[in-house]
Amino acid sequence: MDCTFKTELGNFNYRVGLIILNGRKVLMARNPNEKRLFYYSVGGRVNFGERMDQAALRELKEETGIDCEIERLACIHENFFTDDDGVPFHEISCFFTVKKNEELLQIPDGYLTDKGPKGEYLKWIDLDNCDDVTVYPEFLRTVDFEKAKEFKHFITMD
Repeated sequence: MDCTFKTELGNFNYRVGLIILNGRKVLMARNPNEKRLFYYSVGGRVNFGERMDQAALRELKEETGIDCEIERLACIHENFFTDDDGVPFHEISCFFTVKKNEELLQIPDGYLTDKGPKGEYLKWIDLDNCDDVTVYPEFLRTVDFEKAKEFKHFITMD
C-alpha cells in the first residue's frame, strides 16, 4: 500500500526519485497520456513499512528492469501543488543518486517502462539544452549532482 492519503484539505504523497546521470544528461520518464507535456524523475510512491532506499531500488527495477546500487541520498523536496483536477497536494520526495551502471546508461530514448497501457517511456534529457522541455523537479536543471555532494533541501510552492 502506497504512503499516500486523502485529507479534508487535500492529498499527501511520500515519494522517492532517482537522479540517474550520464554527464549532464538525466534519465527521465514521461506519460504521453498526461494533459500537460512534461518529464519527471524515475521513481514513485513509498509503500507502507518500506525503507525509502528500498523503495527507490524497487521503483528503478520496475521502470527499467535493472538492478542498481544507491550512491547517496542527495536531497529532499517538499512540494505543494494543485493537480489538473484542482486537488491540493503536499508531497515529500527523497531523491537518490545511483552508482554508475553501464546497463542503465545504455537505456535508449523511448524505452517503455513496465507500466501497462499508460505508455510511460524513458528519455535522456540534456540539462544544458532543454529550454523547450518541462523538467520536473525543476532543481535538476540547476544543480549538478555529480559535483555538488552536500545534501540539499528544496521547497516548491505552486
